[in-house]
Amino acid sequence: MTNPVIETILSRSAAKYYDTTAVLSDDQIRELVQIGTTAPTSFHLQNWRFIAVRTPEAKARLRPIAWNQPAITDAAVTFIVIGQLVDTSVIPSRLEPLVKAGVMPESMVPEWEIPARDLYMAYPQRRRDEAIRTATFGAAAIIYAARSLNMGSTPMIGFDFDAVAKEFGLAEDEVPAMLLSVGPQRPGNWIQKPRRPLEEVLDLV
Repeated sequence: MTNPVIETILSRSAAKYYDTTAVLSDDQIRELVQIGTTAPTSFHLQNWRFIAVRTPEAKARLRPIAWNQPAITDAAVTFIVIGQLVDTSVIPSRLEPLVKAGVMPESMVPEWEIPARDLYMAYPQRRRDEAIRTATFGAAAIIYAARSLNMGSTPMIGFDFDAVAKEFGLAEDEVPAMLLSVGPQRPGNWIQKPRRPLEEVLDLV
């Protein structure tokens, strides 16, 4: 069972060594994020945001509060991948394009908003969990898009969450889920590391 998508997934590995001379254009960065935003989100909330740290000045601000990890300054861009705490009041506006396009009848909008409100709004942990899930789905899409374009990526949680939120002006309802460096690689990166056997992680019932 193989095709280009599966081959991309199976060949991905976290990059350690980047081409430090490489630059991604703003349009290339926008394309990666556009792909990231096609990932699934609960009730079509799209509760994410991405900060593309791409200039030397911005990288210099980020690296000291990200455990001085070399990827921050070596890679062409490092995304601060942000999940936003669920706010179900935005659902009508998020669904409006679907209604206008004739994909969803307008009468269905409350059928999404009301159960979403019941599921999340009285439960702070669920709101935060969904923010992390959403950001992670978006980051994963960028990771595989980058790999398909022959670029490396490095997802990182080694950073000072509070310092990143303050330095880059995150709102109170925003959670920095991870950092994700992306860019052309130089030789020396590992192939994908072996995974645990399926019998240890899969139950067929």
